Parts: sequence; C-alpha cells; structure tokens
Amino acid sequence: MNCMSKIKDFQKVAFKDVSFADLMNKRIYNVLLIATEYDTFMLEDDGRVDEQIFNEYMSLSLRYPPRFTQVSTEAEALRELANRTFELIIFMPNMMEADIFGAPKEIKQQFPAIPIVVLTPFSKEVTRRVVNEDLSVIDYVFSWLGNSDLLLAIIKLIEDNMNAPDDTASVGVQIILLVEDSIRFYSSALPHLYKVVLEQSQEFAKEALNDHQRTLRMRGRPKIKLARTYEEATAIYDRYREHILGIVSDMSFTREGKKDMLAGYRFGQYVRETGPVTPIIMESSESSNREYARKLGASFIDKNSKSYPQDLREKIMRRFGFGDFVILEPETKEEIMRIKDLKGLQHQIFNIPERSLRYHLSRNHFSRFFYSRAMFPPAELLKQIDVNMCADLNDARQLIFDVIVQYRQMKNSGVVAVYQKERFDEYSNFARIGEGSLGGKGRGLAFIGAMIKRYPMLDQENFPVNIPKTVVLCTDIFDEFMETNRLYPLALSDISDEEMLSRFLEAELPKRLVDDLMAFFEVVKRPIAVRSSSLLEDAHYQPFAGVYSTYMVPNMDNKNEMLRAVSDAVKGVYASVFYRDSKAYMTATSNLIDQEKMAVVLQEVVGVRFNDRLYPLISGVARSLNFYPIGKEKAEDGIVNIALGLGKYIVDGGVTLRFSPRHPRNILQMSTTEFALKETQTHFLALDMKNMPTRFSVDDSFNLIRLGVKDADEDGALKFIVSTYEPHDQIIRDGYYPGGRKILSFANILQHDMFPLAKTLDTLLQIGQKEMGRPVEIEFAVNIHPQKRDRASFYLLQIRPIVDQKEMIDEDLKRVDPNDTILWSPNSLGHGISNDVHDVLYVKTASFDSSRTQTIAAEIEAINREFSGRGCYYVLVGPGRWGSHDPWLGIPVKWPHISHARVIVEYSLDHYRMDPSQGTHFFQNLTSCGAGYFTIHPSFGGGTFDEAFLNAQPALRETEYLRLVHFEHPITIKIDGRQGLGVVMKPNEQTQE
Repeated sequence: MNCMSKIKDFQKVAFKDVSFADLMNKRIYNVLLIATEYDTFMLEDDGRVDEQIFNEYMSLSLRYPPRFTQVSTEAEALRELANRTFELIIFMPNMMEADIFGAPKEIKQQFPAIPIVVLTPFSKEVTRRVVNEDLSVIDYVFSWLGNSDLLLAIIKLIEDNMNAPDDTASVGVQIILLVEDSIRFYSSALPHLYKVVLEQSQEFAKEALNDHQRTLRMRGRPKIKLARTYEEATAIYDRYREHILGIVSDMSFTREGKKDMLAGYRFGQYVRETGPVTPIIMESSESSNREYARKLGASFIDKNSKSYPQDLREKIMRRFGFGDFVILEPETKEEIMRIKDLKGLQHQIFNIPERSLRYHLSRNHFSRFFYSRAMFPPAELLKQIDVNMCADLNDARQLIFDVIVQYRQMKNSGVVAVYQKERFDEYSNFARIGEGSLGGKGRGLAFIGAMIKRYPMLDQENFPVNIPKTVVLCTDIFDEFMETNRLYPLALSDISDEEMLSRFLEAELPKRLVDDLMAFFEVVKRPIAVRSSSLLEDAHYQPFAGVYSTYMVPNMDNKNEMLRAVSDAVKGVYASVFYRDSKAYMTATSNLIDQEKMAVVLQEVVGVRFNDRLYPLISGVARSLNFYPIGKEKAEDGIVNIALGLGKYIVDGGVTLRFSPRHPRNILQMSTTEFALKETQTHFLALDMKNMPTRFSVDDSFNLIRLGVKDADEDGALKFIVSTYEPHDQIIRDGYYPGGRKILSFANILQHDMFPLAKTLDTLLQIGQKEMGRPVEIEFAVNIHPQKRDRASFYLLQIRPIVDQKEMIDEDLKRVDPNDTILWSPNSLGHGISNDVHDVLYVKTASFDSSRTQTIAAEIEAINREFSGRGCYYVLVGPGRWGSHDPWLGIPVKWPHISHARVIVEYSLDHYRMDPSQGTHFFQNLTSCGAGYFTIHPSFGGGTFDEAFLNAQPALRETEYLRLVHFEHPITIKIDGRQGLGVVMKPNEQTQE
C-alpha cells in the first residue's frame, strides 16, 4: 500500500504563497487604563507605561505598540470611551472600595464589545474576593507580580483571540492551548510562553528573504489561547482541532462547575481520541501526577520546580517543533543529527535512517517543523503522509525533498532577496548586494519576477517562464567605488574611452564583494552576463537602452580567474558611464552625467554549450505595439523578432525572423521561396568559452564570436528550428532534412506548435502592458536541448516601457497629396507633429557606394556635431539600415552620431533593398527621444522620396556622398503611429505665413 495515497498528483500541486500581510489584521492600538495614580505609578515602576511597552515590543522586533490613556475614575473612563476608540480596557481596582468589580461590570454593560481585563496585585484578600465574585462578564483577571512583560502578554492574548478564527481558517495558523485556572500561575506562565513563541518567530523569520518579508512573516506565529475550565478547553480544542500545535495543561481545574483534581488527565484523554500524536505538556504541583502524563504520552513539568521557566521552555522547544529538528534513534532516544533550518532538512533528508524517519513521520514531527515556522502549504501536504501504510519509505523521503524544493522555489520567485552568501543556492532567484537602487534593468527584472508569480498561467509544464538567476550590485557599490578610488575628476575629463577603461580597471572594488562573488560562482555554474543597470536606463521618458556596456564572462574552473574577469567586467560597466558616446547621449537627452548612478546586474547566461562555444537556440525582442502590420495584423497585436544565437545580434541590427504573436503563421519572410532564401539569417553570435582575453576592451563584444549557420548545423543545434530548402524541387520543407540549405524559419515552433512560444509572448505582452500601464518591449531567450524536444524553458531577460508621444494628429494623413511632400511613408514609427526643423540631410542616390558606408557615417557624425552645438534638428535620409553593425547592410552610425535627427528615413534602391531594422535598442532610442522613423520602398508603392525636389534646392553643404539642404521656413513633420503613416511636407506659402 502506498503511504501517500491521500496525496493526489503531487506534481500538479502548485504551492500558493501565504499572504502574511492579510494576517493579524485586528490589532490593539489604544488601551484605556483605569487605575489610581498610585497604582499606575506602581505599574510603571518609575517609568511610563507607553515607554515600557515600546521597549518590550522593540526587544522582540514587534511593531504597532499600543498607546495607553490613563484615567482614575469610572466617570472619566466613560467620557473617554464616548469620545475615542479603544480596543482594550485594563482595570486596576481600588482595594479600599467595597465593590471592587462594580466599575468594570458597569463599563462592560455599556461597551460589551471591548475586552476588559482586571489587573490586580496578588494577595489572600484578592484571592478571596475573586473566588466569591461572579466575573463572567470580565474577559480575564490577571495578577500583577511585578513582571513588566505581563502587559505585552495580555495585549497579545487579546489580539490572538481577535485574529485566531480568520488566521487559522485562511492559511492554517497554529494554536497553542494553555489550560490553567490559577490566576497567579497563568499570570506568570503566559509571559514565559509568549516570550518563547515570539523569540522563535524572530528566529524562523530569519529564513525570509528580506526585511519586509521578515516583518510580515512574524504575523504567522502560533496564536495562544487560554482556557480556565474543562468546558472552555474542550470548546477551544474542538474549534481548532486541525490547527493545534500543542497543549500545555494543568492537572487540576474546574470541570462541571467543581474542582476536579484530574481534569487535565480527562482533557488529555479527550484529545487523544482525535489527536493521538498531538503534543501535550502536563503541569502539576503534585509529582505523583507524572504517571498520568506518561499514560497520555505527554511530557510532565513540576510547577514547584525552581527551574519551571527553563523546564517550560525546553519542553515547548522540543515538543512543539521549535528550535532545531533533533533526529532521534527511536529506541534509545539518542540524538543522531540536528537540523537547524529548511535548507538543512533538504540536504539531510536522504541521510536520516529509516527507523528514525518512520518514528518522526508517525508523530507528525515533519509537518510540525513546518507549522512552527509558518510554512503552512508544505506542512498541510506532509501531514497527509500515512506512515502506517508504508512498506518502503523512499517515496516519502523523496516527497519531503520535492516539497522543500518546490516550496523554496515558490518563496524565492518574485522576491528581491537580500544576498546572503551562506544561503544563496540553486533555488535562489534574485538577490541584491547593497542598499542603493537596483537601477533600470534591475527594477525591470524584479518586476518581471513578481509578475510571473502573480500569473500562474505562465508556469506551463513543458514551457515555464523564468528569469535567469540574478544578483544585482546596487548603486551604493558604484558610489563607494567612485569615491574610494577618487575617480570623478578623471571620469568627468575628456580622455579617450580606452584610457578611461584602463584607469577604471586599475581601481579596486570594495573588498567585501570578494566572498559574495565567490559564493555566487559556486552556485551559478554557467557563464555570467555583467549588465549595466543605471538609474536612468529603461525609465519612463528616459530611454537609455543600449548606451552602456554589457560583458559576458565564461564559466572558469579557476574561480580566482573568474573573480578577476567578473570584477573587471563590473569596472568596465562603470567606466562606460563616462565614455564619450555616453556623455554625448547625456547632453542630447538634457541629463547631467553626475546625476547618473550605475547598478550592475550579474545574470547567468541562457544558452546551450557546444564544445567551446555557448549560445541559445532562440533569442528575441518583442513589442506590444507593431508599427509595421501586414495583412490582418493590427498595431496592438505586437511584433516579435527572433534569431539563433545571442540577443546582441538582434540588437545590433542582424537579420531576424519577424512575426506577430497573434498571427505566427503569417510570416512575410517565408511567403515565397525566393524571399525566404534571401532574408534568412546566415550568421549568429556565440560566447567563446575557451579563450577569455586577460585585458578587457571598450568593445563589449570582444569575446563573442561570429559564426555561420553551418557551424550551428555542425553543433547539432538546428534540429528543431529550421526548414530545409531542396534545390532539386525548389521548395522549402518544414523541418530538418539531410542535405539542402537550412532556413531559420522556426517552423516547428511557430507553425506546428512544438512549444507555445507565440501564445506565451502574446500573454506576456498583454500582461506587461497592463501592469506597466503603457506599451512595453521585452527581451527573451529560449533554451531547447537538442536531444529533448518535449521541454523547453523561456527566460525573460528584460522589460521596459516604450515611450509614446501623446500629441494628437487632427487630420487623416491618408488624404495628404504626395506631391506636397518631400517624404511620404506608409511604414512609419513615432507619433506627433513637429514644426521646428529647417534642414534635410540626405545621401545622394547617384553617388551612393555600399563599400563606403563607414566614410559616409563619419561625415554624418561631423554634421550632427554642428547641429548639436547649435541645438538644431534635421531630417536624415539614406539607403539601407541605419545603425547596422554590418557596413554592407547600411550606414553604421551610432545614436550619438545622429542624435539631432528629428526624422530618420531608410529607403531601398532597386539594387540595394533591405528590410527595416525595427527591433533594436537603436530604434527604441530614436522613438523614445521623439525622433520619427520612416521606411520607404518606392518601387513597391511603399512611399515616396522626392529627391529631385531637394536636388533643385541650393545646398548649404555638399560632399561626394551627402547633401544638406536648408529651408528658410520650417518644414512640417506629421506622424500617425497608430496607422503607421508619416509625412515630411514641402515648405509652402501656407507654412511660411
């Protein structure tokens, strides 16, 4: 028989995170203290009650200490109660009065919902009066013994009464039941009990991942309930039977209205009928009652013992699952091992002897270990293991391990943890080192993690959505690095980028990072991407994507070498803040360089290793707005560009496969055989895993290698992502077949749904846009093991908002006469109207030479520098792809070289046709900065460029390849981004008025 027959389909169980913020919602904020001045003074012990309670709360890391209001008479109390809200009344009776309980009874009659506690000094006279008084309307009577922590225990007891019903029902918070009718004794025992529980809640809260979680998790501590009669005890037990962590009971108390010397034993028998392994601690001043405790399988404490507080603490720690989990040999009770925390249990579960495992399982010690630490979901699951039906405990052992792993993965997901090197392991996801900001990328990644956790539909069994394991060095590390090494004078100077990097590499990172990084390397067995994450990067209205450096460091056997390489990469990212292009970008975006702060993201690289190189089978960029819809596609359907290899290839303008996630079978590039052969990816980027240069370069791709698709074929990487062109039949067949040219069509995935890539991207774009409140762009990678087609992993690498110009277009641009335009494009990116541009800079079609694009780029940079100096803007027009790193595909300019172009226009020539380069950081920057982007294909009716009109105008400047035309009056630029229409109007009389 299977001992886990009660546990159905564990693999389908998805632990839900406990919302600790929803616990302990009812609190005591204001306490009315009714006492004479003398009694108050005695209570305060020369100090204020508020201060005393505050100190007690702070010592136990508790929040929300209540405020005390002190009055001396019943009349004053009634006035306060009529005008203010109180959650608790503490009454200290004047012993000189004949009816010392008259006032609280009267107040209770008028305010029945407010708990009233009578707090009185202990004496024989008080005892006599209490015994002979009907106190049924009083919630509790306590005896003041001079112990200041009694007030805290009273407040917590009332709060536990208020919250226990909701907290046990919602998440399974546990109950400790104290059964005691001696006022003096429970006045002493309750503070001891609360001290143990609160200290242990502090201890288990240390397993939380950050300070905020630590504070909230303490709300999940066990609640304490006090019963003073047999009937009260059974009523509490019956109500909370499934949530009883343990019971502490006196032997003698009232039963059926009379003192019963064995009431505790009888209550224990009642409990044993339904809770055979519920921990019970029996207390008695009669040592002869030890035998009754033994019969119940209960522990025994002598109430007369001078070591009673220590005995109570020891028994609670051992029996209720607090403290270390001590694994025992069942017969001898000899300690075999000691487990301190969840991670320790995960590592030791397979080392626990079978006899001991059976012993602890049979007594619910494992579930109690989880319950006492407020880990309710796994506790509930493990409680269902029926050890009596187990022939072989290996299934149970594996289940405990799997439960711990799944629970830790769930807890780590979507949380920015404080990095602790001793606790960071393979189940940790995202952590921060430092107290500063995470920066733009760091914030985006943290947001992604939280988003994934909130939408369980993203966790598909064969295609889960994750973020790579990540640690962020916060901006305060950058500040310390700059100040300690006194780098700001150098950084703000005008030295070359190479000199800047060299000087930064000579500086030292804070020494405390060494141990943290070495521990990180032990966990992450993969290459590490060292990525910029500045304060301004990816911020709303602050487009800094792609401005700073990102380095990749291969995993090395020599961890000291890896430490050096990662440290140098971090310094290289820091240095890139002060490169010339970065400073030019700062100037172009009206930001101050000394306001920029840099965090650094250390992230495992997604990919599969093939011999001495590593790359993912799919990298991609997706946007929730598509400014180039075709067929049935709409702008709001989004757009995706994917490619083989590292994502930098896409960012740098390489040839990609472009599709709408809502129309994945509608791929223009695969519409004809000729088009597919011409527009397929032929090269890709991979990380060199063998040759890591000892000296870093300003070029952050210095250790990446450019490979041909044939190299990936030799690696065996193309099996699931290509189609095959058969030249004999001149057809393209979906899938990998021997011989024939391989076309990166990703047909098995997009056409035949091997994995739900398109659906996942569509869902992510919708969720991302909803959560961020604006259109978004995401970067991602997909890992597919070439030998395993049944499972792949989707990794979100980044999310950022797409800045959207809100200026309204009040006319239909479709009605504009092309004859009135210099440029007209049905494929435009951007949105808005501009009336402050006077210049058009264009590449002369007649003299264009694709072998001289680098020369053209240098000439454009010089002209742009002049416009930047004057604070003016221009329209830039040229053939091919602007910003391409391949000079044969277009003019290889960087953003700072064209930063003052208000509109960028790419057009195709009959002998020089290129697809638009949407999908790169370059164009994200253009649109974010308010620049428009036009694509024009005149030969296919895809817009017009009236070069003849410009040629007829006098040139302000002309070179072999460029011509700059200046107009006295401004030219009007209009872009309707939703329809994808853009025009640059010719100056006319109406414009000139």
